[in-house]
Amino acid sequence: MGVITYSQEFTSAVAPSRMFKALVLDSHNIIPKIVPGGIKSVKFIEGDGGVGSIKQTNFGESAHIKYTKHKIDALDVENFYCKYTLIESDIKFDKIDFIVYEVKFTSTDGGCICKMSSDYHVTEGVNLKEDDIKQGKDKAMGLFKTVEEYLLANPTVCA
Repeated sequence: MGVITYSQEFTSAVAPSRMFKALVLDSHNIIPKIVPGGIKSVKFIEGDGGVGSIKQTNFGESAHIKYTKHKIDALDVENFYCKYTLIESDIKFDKIDFIVYEVKFTSTDGGCICKMSSDYHVTEGVNLKEDDIKQGKDKAMGLFKTVEEYLLANPTVCA
């Protein structure tokens, strides 16, 4: 099995503490509220949100995927860092065994930078191309921007 890493970086006008809370700590409450058509619910099926917890995301009717399950591997609230692994989905990945994500928010003048890396653990002998994961990267960027817009319009949320 090989590992292919893709990284992306987003900038935001929102403080790192608020973005981290909305996208990581309180995502099970915030995200279904602001993208109800895309994400029906996010629930902890094991644990309370700390390391070792398993979170299931249930997608809307129009999505090509019904659910995903992620396990939280590391969580550093003070430094706005989270590492988690996609452990299950209703879609069978023929090229990918599992994916490990790392997210870190850092302060900038009046906002933050979000650095995200995705380690794709690919099936032996498989060549994963950028196009194979572009849709997931685009959806991550769209969700990030949607959450940012929501927080800018609602300054008391996740404050």
